[in-house]
Amino acid sequence: MTPQVFALTGKVALVTGGGRGIGAAIASVFAQAGARVLIANRTPEAGDAVAASIRAAGGTAQAIGVDIGRREEAARAVAEAVQRFGALDIVVHNAAINPWARIEALGEPALRETLAVNLEACFWLAQAALPHWQARGGGRMLVTSSVTGPRVAMPGCAHYAASKAGVNGFIRSAALELAGRHVTVNGVEPGYIAKQGGSLLSDPARAARIARYIPAGKLGRPEDIAYAMCFLASEAARYVTGQTLVVDGGSTLPESPMFQEQP
Repeated sequence: MTPQVFALTGKVALVTGGGRGIGAAIASVFAQAGARVLIANRTPEAGDAVAASIRAAGGTAQAIGVDIGRREEAARAVAEAVQRFGALDIVVHNAAINPWARIEALGEPALRETLAVNLEACFWLAQAALPHWQARGGGRMLVTSSVTGPRVAMPGCAHYAASKAGVNGFIRSAALELAGRHVTVNGVEPGYIAKQGGSLLSDPARAARIARYIPAGKLGRPEDIAYAMCFLASEAARYVTGQTLVVDGGSTLPESPMFQEQP
């Protein structure tokens, strides 16, 4: 269960990309903490399934189908949250895509979609949510960033890394702009998380090899990211803004992977 010090009782949260993995965990943990949750997911059936599981556990959740990379769809997601639950306190932009491609093979559609979904949606969601945050006397914006881009890199992910580095820049600048309106803006940078649909980690043998180079000795779980998000959404983090919390089991700490080799 979510620690009650991070209670979200009476809050309304919009979670993008909440149909599986990290997003589903965020939606579930927020509901456990007392929030009413609207899941905005590209695949409506996946969002509906997560919302149903939350309701079965005694929480309050609904879901809609949204292409969050489009400005009008981001605005619609915000409007639906307000229409269904009467207010909006928390926006979590978790949806992201990463169509693997090396630079020489990267096409314009893949680059544009990656930037639209991962980065541009931050602007459109904040823009649409701001009047509703002001009506509530403040609010929270949270973004799932990544250690890939802001801290480390890997081949085939330059477009993804650029989008996530941009996300961290957005977090800092938006936090500065919105602080006077009692809106905090923060993010979480996941490392390797064992999540449904993660192609890099779908092979157990490969996942085990990756875990060997993580100081914690294991992959993270979606709930590890969700609990960090819940803290940042709660009153316990009311004086925290413009920050990203790295949740990676220490994977970005070694200067070189050689230091993780067992003697």
